[in-house]
Amino acid sequence: MWIADNWKDYELLDAGDGERLEKWGEYILIRPDPQIIWKRNSGHPMWRRADAMYKRSSKGGGEWSKNDLPEQWTINYGELKFILKPMGFKHTGLFPEQAANWDWFSELIRKSVAEGKSVKVLNLFAYTGGATLAAASAGASVVHVDASKGMVAQAKQNAQISGLGDKPIRYIVDDCKKFVEREIRRGNKYDAVIMDPPSYGRGPSGEIWKIEESVDELISLAAELLSDDPIFFLINSYTTGLSPLAMQYILGMKVARRYGGKMESGELGLRASATKLPIPCGASARWQRI
Repeated sequence: MWIADNWKDYELLDAGDGERLEKWGEYILIRPDPQIIWKRNSGHPMWRRADAMYKRSSKGGGEWSKNDLPEQWTINYGELKFILKPMGFKHTGLFPEQAANWDWFSELIRKSVAEGKSVKVLNLFAYTGGATLAAASAGASVVHVDASKGMVAQAKQNAQISGLGDKPIRYIVDDCKKFVEREIRRGNKYDAVIMDPPSYGRGPSGEIWKIEESVDELISLAAELLSDDPIFFLINSYTTGLSPLAMQYILGMKVARRYGGKMESGELGLRASATKLPIPCGASARWQRI
């Protein structure tokens, strides 16, 4: 398991009874998590003092209740800054466990830049830009693609407040598969690919995305965009039942067969302060050229 242990402004305080107790900067949130199947066994006082709680509805969806939060606030990860706000479907605009991946690929980018290589990264399903900012801060140029205009706008804001507004980041609002297909026709190449596809989603024109049905094809297409000397390929998943080994197998067929290198896969995690134990938060498969 890869655990995001380097946070200062975020802390997973406790977890149990299907919920996380989290500290995001100054604010305490309670959010549901279907992977937390164990009973709460600590008397952490913040369970009773949370600033906001997200409750699911029996009819689907849910809403924030006991919401004593500002409209938005910011937290830092090192020199990176992120705007947080309570969104639909329990989101805050950031997935803190992904910091484990940011640290991994940032080191690879810095090493390549130090060797005199110009690094171009494609970030698909890029959301509010956590991976984009980490890659740009490490010295890469980034093409940031997401189907949500609102999320891309927030990614631009995050870049500005992080002091990265003048970095070579190109923001694209588009269906990720269609964008990749156009890039193939244009003959464009990238030294690294990051993708964080949702389990289910719709593109700007109503395109339906289901990860189990589509991820093999998308990895195949994205692999065609890799340069002759690529650095890494990263894919994330939050889909229950989609094994990280299955994603690693696809990477092996589409990327490692051609370029060699090293592959690994595993769960992403956050450590609960109350128990010192990690909780599962998703999965990743990684390839890197050695």
